[in-house]
Amino acid sequence: MPNYRRCRVSGGTYFFTVNLLERRLDLLVRHIDLLREAVRVTRCERPFRIDAWVVLPDHMHCVWTLPSGDNDFSNRWKAIKIRFVQKIPAVERRSQVRTNKGERAIWQRRFWEHSIRSEQDYAAHIDYCHWNPMKHGLVKRVADWPYSSFHRYVRHGLLPEDWAGSDQPDLACGERD
Repeated sequence: MPNYRRCRVSGGTYFFTVNLLERRLDLLVRHIDLLREAVRVTRCERPFRIDAWVVLPDHMHCVWTLPSGDNDFSNRWKAIKIRFVQKIPAVERRSQVRTNKGERAIWQRRFWEHSIRSEQDYAAHIDYCHWNPMKHGLVKRVADWPYSSFHRYVRHGLLPEDWAGSDQPDLACGERD
């Protein structure tokens, strides 16, 4: 089994990309309430702060800050993924390997994480989350995507509703193309 090296910082802030196995599906937005509930229950059991989050049809990006002395983001993701999968119908095709392991074929097994290293890095990853629906051509304005922490930033006066307009911010971060 490969030894995946993860940068673990107690009480750290991290950017994540989490993908569905079938990138053409829309399960995350179709079942957004189930995803929100999975996150809510997990946060009650294993607290973390959500700094930013965007849910797209087939993947999501978020920035979390863990409590002081805690660096266990992997088990939080495991809990969220399991809770979500347990609530949706089992209609997906599964490989023999996944069937033998009793796994559903909803999520990619791994996720991508990046440890935030500076205020500039933090701001860039927050912006990346909010910009992502425009990057993927889902909306013409960031404010038009309903499944984003962008709306919280607007409510709190941290960003204007017309943020980013139609011009892509200069972001040297996020998912790999």
